[in-house]
Amino acid sequence: MTAAVALQIFIAAGEIVFGLFANSVALLADAGHNLVDAGGIILSLFAVYWAAAPRDERRSYGGHRATVLAALANMALISIVTVGIIAESIVRLLHPEKVDGLVLMLAALGAFILNGAAAFVLNDKTLDLNMRTSLFHAVADVMASLAVIVAGVVLIIDPSFVQIDAIVPLFVAVFILYIAYGLLKESVGVLMENTPADIDPSVIQAGMEAVVGVAGVHDLHIWSLSREYRVLSGHVVVQGHPSLEEAQIVSDALKTVLSTSYGIAHATLELECEPCEQVDESHNVHQA
Repeated sequence: MTAAVALQIFIAAGEIVFGLFANSVALLADAGHNLVDAGGIILSLFAVYWAAAPRDERRSYGGHRATVLAALANMALISIVTVGIIAESIVRLLHPEKVDGLVLMLAALGAFILNGAAAFVLNDKTLDLNMRTSLFHAVADVMASLAVIVAGVVLIIDPSFVQIDAIVPLFVAVFILYIAYGLLKESVGVLMENTPADIDPSVIQAGMEAVVGVAGVHDLHIWSLSREYRVLSGHVVVQGHPSLEEAQIVSDALKTVLSTSYGIAHATLELECEPCEQVDESHNVHQA
């Protein structure tokens, strides 16, 4: 991530210089994205250190949510900057200016190679939302640089088609906003403690009820602290009236199944001999 930040800053500096020289809003827009991405990756790097900090009595779950907060902030930031780029592109589209296609293409080609290197560095194939956001930054820059290369080639072939310099950032911005929306939605879902999209509570409940000694499962809640740290709580009705030691064996078996079969990192189970009375939590919220 540190290497990717250095590459992003170097690319942005070069694109600003060549963008001003070529009078290209596409190249300046790409530089803006690279600067935002450098800041975003720095934020993601800080979140990694925060998440790795040891937990204590006041942070019993540790700093797992730090990576989600960083991802949310990153997506919000890139969305705001992208909307600004759209506005500037529309202005340039309405008032086109002459652009040096050769300088545009060569600068974008260099940025494309370096952005590709940054994406390669960040591609660790993790499911972590924070790392996926950082990778998205780099991939978006690769796509933007490729689009600017196309714009440069078009201007070399037809220097009069200066509108292409404003059209390209518009298409890239729409693509970035589309991907950013998905990551933003996922980040908000984690913070709202929604059940992860790839988890079916009914399947987990059935798997728990298949454990020897379990008569039923209810009041099941599944959420995540980060993309890879899933948490579960629930009430388990055990068969018969087992001793404390026998109940502990059932609990341990359930936690093993939840961890190995469903990737639940932390489970809190309340064992019961008879089903407890269900409470309408939404009604309590309205009454409050």
